[in-house]
Amino acid sequence: MNTSEPEPHPAAQPSPLSRAVQAIWSEITGTLLPAVIIAIIIHLFLAQATKVYGASMEPTLHTDDRVILEKITYRFRPPQRGDIVVVKVSDRSQPLIKRIIGLPGETIAIRNGKVYINGQPLEEDYLTWPTRGYLPPTRIPPMYYFVMGDNRNASNDSRNFGPISRDQIVGRAIFRYWPPSAIGPVH
Repeated sequence: MNTSEPEPHPAAQPSPLSRAVQAIWSEITGTLLPAVIIAIIIHLFLAQATKVYGASMEPTLHTDDRVILEKITYRFRPPQRGDIVVVKVSDRSQPLIKRIIGLPGETIAIRNGKVYINGQPLEEDYLTWPTRGYLPPTRIPPMYYFVMGDNRNASNDSRNFGPISRDQIVGRAIFRYWPPSAIGPVH
């Protein structure tokens, strides 16, 4: 009688194709998938690139300029006068880029080529031309902002669609990366 144990069968070796598929899957799950998840998180919550359409922000920004928006500052502090922001307006497919001029609770008016906040003229050294038109003293509701383009004569802004809510602000433009001749912070 044989009391010895049977010899174990050698483990089956994976085929070269199976090893290649396993290596590719390992690369996808170990490198590519985390990179895509990180990119999505950055785009949704931290920053995103955007393109300027139209001449409404000239001379500060021009058509086809490309800027980086940061989305985190307004989680810690409210938007401030002078910030250049990208806003969603319900009747527009493309977001607009504008400058915050009036803050919640302030009274804004436009007359004689100037913007007035609470009866005082607003210093706007970024403008090339006076602000045309007339806006009677108008109180900005809580959590709303009055936005205007720097090229007031060619801007669709709060003078047309009214103050925008805080929720309509996508982010703050902080850096221009295109064209190369104009790379730098956005002011």
